Amino acid sequence: MGAPRKLYDVRKITDLKDMLQQSVDIYGDLDCFLVKNPSGQLRNISFRQFQAEINYLGTALLHLGLKGQKIAIISENRYEWCLSYLAVVNGTGVVVPMDKELPDHELFSLLERSDCSAVLCSKDYAENLLAKKSSIPRVKKIISFDHDKNEGRLLSFSELLHKGKILVNKGDRSFIDAQIDREAMNMLIFTSGTTEQSKGVMLSHKSIASDIMAVSTLLYADNNDLIMSILPLHHTYECTAGFLTMVYLGVTICFCEGLRHITRNLQEYKPSMLMSVPLILENVYTKVIKKAQKEKRLGALKFGLLASRLLFKMGIDVRRQLFSEVLDNLGGNLRLIISGAAPLNPKAARDLRAMGFNIMQGYGLTECSPIVSVNRMDYYRDDSAGLPVAGIEVAIDNPGPDGIGEIKVKGPIVMLGYYNNPEATAQVLKDGWLYTGDYGYIDKHGFLYISGRKKNVIVTKNGKNIYPEDVELYLNQSEYIKESLVYGVNPDGDEDTIVCAKIVPNMEVIVEKFGQVPVHDELYKLIKQEVLKANKKLSSYKKIKHFELREGEFEKTTTKKIKRQVELVSLKTIGDMFKVFNMKK
Repeated sequence: MGAPRKLYDVRKITDLKDMLQQSVDIYGDLDCFLVKNPSGQLRNISFRQFQAEINYLGTALLHLGLKGQKIAIISENRYEWCLSYLAVVNGTGVVVPMDKELPDHELFSLLERSDCSAVLCSKDYAENLLAKKSSIPRVKKIISFDHDKNEGRLLSFSELLHKGKILVNKGDRSFIDAQIDREAMNMLIFTSGTTEQSKGVMLSHKSIASDIMAVSTLLYADNNDLIMSILPLHHTYECTAGFLTMVYLGVTICFCEGLRHITRNLQEYKPSMLMSVPLILENVYTKVIKKAQKEKRLGALKFGLLASRLLFKMGIDVRRQLFSEVLDNLGGNLRLIISGAAPLNPKAARDLRAMGFNIMQGYGLTECSPIVSVNRMDYYRDDSAGLPVAGIEVAIDNPGPDGIGEIKVKGPIVMLGYYNNPEATAQVLKDGWLYTGDYGYIDKHGFLYISGRKKNVIVTKNGKNIYPEDVELYLNQSEYIKESLVYGVNPDGDEDTIVCAKIVPNMEVIVEKFGQVPVHDELYKLIKQEVLKANKKLSSYKKIKHFELREGEFEKTTTKKIKRQVELVSLKTIGDMFKVFNMKK
């Protein structure tokens, strides 16, 4: 795990416009983006060209009358998304990144709630918005990334760029010379959840720039690196760390064409860096284990992992020699993976690191721009969320006997508040601290550990707290369990809270192991044994008393977190669960 080391020196930036200008001054004609054309050909976009096109688009947006307006972006990850983001925040108005996976009614509701006057989007979304324009009366301009020409009320992105270029070349500096108020809201980002639950987080240039500098003290990267963008850019984690921080550091950015294309894109681009979530990394890990089992090489794999770890501690790195096949399957150049959005299984993290993947796991939330803490490459705890980033304070509010309490954060990365929601803002911003709604504790070395969400905590009748995420971690260690969701049920009468679980069996592993799909009773018995194994590791009050099997995967957000509240709405009655899934029978 190493020991603390000196942090990297970083250059100071005041805002994102300043950040971009500094990167252009340093990296100039080096590659900022590597973009695939519709024909499949790759083209290089330099830092200088990126800035020029931001200036063209920003100038054109001002001439559309959008100064100071809120402008949404709805599309897959692509160069135009990044171009639009900085063209809006660096002199036009307020950017509102939207989740492209939202159903129409939720998307339209958020466009109205955010008071958006314009939308920049890819072709399918543009045509859909235009067809249903009566549902979004506030939206006056719809700009399509993929239409070559203006078509009535649908504006062409490429024509706007061309118009902006003409204006700039004629001496129009309205956008180029626009002053940035680094303290004002320039980013409005909605949290995941249903339309009613999601809140609009107001961020500023100051908060984002502060987080960029803080994260950049922890890693070394430059224009020799290439990062492949996989996670959705509308999420602050990918936007701040995978896009803006990479522009700051001079790293070249390319885009994955979708989750089903990851393997092919890794071979095409051969990136050296990835931003990821645990689900993707754990799938990679599971595939390696399964392949070793199938080829009857599991013992050799385990020995190789042990040898790799021991030698690495002695300063001898043989990971490339021992695990070249695994590394080559992911492009061959991957040197750093940053994992966030949820906890990564500690065993998977240890083994992936032993295979040659340097992993930095962290914790953050949209309200903090978003990175709060990160494990260092050479100083880490795989079961923790790392050490707080530079320039902020992290503390535990009202800790219990076990040291667990609500995590609170203070510093320049903290949001301005929730848009048009002073009541919700007052609940979380108190005396300069942001109360995160997450429970956790800090160990004697300063590492932050996340126990679970405050709203998910199961409270027993004698006042003990059970964090479902902790229990799920034990369940999910079973190779026969794909994923799980733990919750509490309070029966009538004097009985205490009952800890229950919904479990998705890993049918692929089960069929491969036993040669057939087991009948329901056999499947239940198999999973019951795994639940009992997990229970042996849990305190008596945390033990799972009832569980039910689920056929399909849980509904998830675009960062692959289970939509817990959606799933729990469909629970069976406690009587049904006693009848069918009683652990005592």
